[in-house]
Amino acid sequence: MSVSKVYHICVFFSFFDFSMVLQQKHTREYGKIFKSHFGPQFVVSVADRDLVAQVLRAEGAAPQRANMGSWQEYRDLRGRSTGLISAEGEQWLKMRSVLRQRILKPKDVAIFAGEINQVIADLIKRIYFLKSQAEDGETVTNINDLFFKYSMEGVATILFESRLGCLENNVPQATMDYIEALGLMFCTFKTSMYAGAIPRWLRPLIPKPWREFCRSWDGLFKFSQIHVDNKLRDIQCQMDRGERARGGLLTYLFLSQELTREEIYANMTEMLLAGVDTTSFTLSWAVYLLARHPEVQQTVYREIVRNLGERRVPTAADVPKVPLVRALLKETLRLFPVLPGNGRVTQEDLVVGGYLIPRGTQLALCHYATSYEDENFPRAKEFRPERWLRPGNLRRVDNFGSIPFGYGARSCIGRRIAELEIHLLVIQLLQRFEIKISPWTKTVHAKTHGLLMPGEPIHVRFVNRK
Repeated sequence: MSVSKVYHICVFFSFFDFSMVLQQKHTREYGKIFKSHFGPQFVVSVADRDLVAQVLRAEGAAPQRANMGSWQEYRDLRGRSTGLISAEGEQWLKMRSVLRQRILKPKDVAIFAGEINQVIADLIKRIYFLKSQAEDGETVTNINDLFFKYSMEGVATILFESRLGCLENNVPQATMDYIEALGLMFCTFKTSMYAGAIPRWLRPLIPKPWREFCRSWDGLFKFSQIHVDNKLRDIQCQMDRGERARGGLLTYLFLSQELTREEIYANMTEMLLAGVDTTSFTLSWAVYLLARHPEVQQTVYREIVRNLGERRVPTAADVPKVPLVRALLKETLRLFPVLPGNGRVTQEDLVVGGYLIPRGTQLALCHYATSYEDENFPRAKEFRPERWLRPGNLRRVDNFGSIPFGYGARSCIGRRIAELEIHLLVIQLLQRFEIKISPWTKTVHAKTHGLLMPGEPIHVRFVNRK
């Protein structure tokens, strides 16, 4: 059957920022598979768990992401390398092979728990300080700002093997410049994706989106390059003194020489970009859900105390002892997937749901829509972390209705780091505080702005446990 038989709608949207409202609306109106246009880009949307599974399981060794022409154009313009997010084909395979040796397996990431716990200790100090400044002695306003700084500090500690000072009272200017560049990146995300689809000869008529897009990337690359160069100078000095260089990911990349200096800059830039807002938004939603569901919070807290104790600082080895904490993260990401949709380009002709999808077709995988299907998750609108618990030692079963970190070869390479950052922090927050909604916070709705994020500031009360 020809793909032209698929229901057709002509709307302008980015498959990266495919609104959760539109996903559900179009799925109801047009079915589980339909086609549309993003400017001149033809897109086929897939909003069915089993069809998504079929697409992802049919991928080859080097799956192609959504069209990221604007990212590649910037790199060509500035003479920059692509990184793991923007690269394709053989270059992507090489980078993935190098990086996966250090950050993809749980046992490899476990060694970072000590550094993450040091960042958490600073975060908790910051919470106590902010509480002391609050009128009621308990409320922290706009917790995403706090979690953004935690996420940035945690990811950078692993990537750059150095601290950035995000949680200090006076944040260094270079760090503030990066935060501004990152904010600009997401502000220009949709317009730059659209601008990338417009012929270059039209750019002079609408110059601002592209100019701002390039300026944001300049800031991101500049920040990463400064920190990479600082670390590489330290490593070189150690080697010049005849000492053995010891360290983490960046040290490994430098010594192995499997990536060029430009490739290291690009990967550090893209991994930092990918690891900050994604983690902070997820933490904000998790804390919001715990505050809104005190009975769930109490159940998770009891499990933590029973298996880990009231104040013992957890390690990576402790996380499997609190399955409800892991289930909490999975349920949070089901209800609020940071990336509500994902993109793929078919590398071969593919038959999906009885329709022929020609090679080179852009696919939009509608993860938000599948996450809220009752047939995939009974009582899907309810917050029920226990749905992810497996009785006994039953084998894990993939549920393609919710795959927030992706699947297969092109899944999120930073997944284990993000999970460890979130698991360790949730444990220690609940050990110290009972989390309650502030009277200032009403029902918070999600919105898409490149990523799925809280539509309003979230204010919570961190009440000291007795």
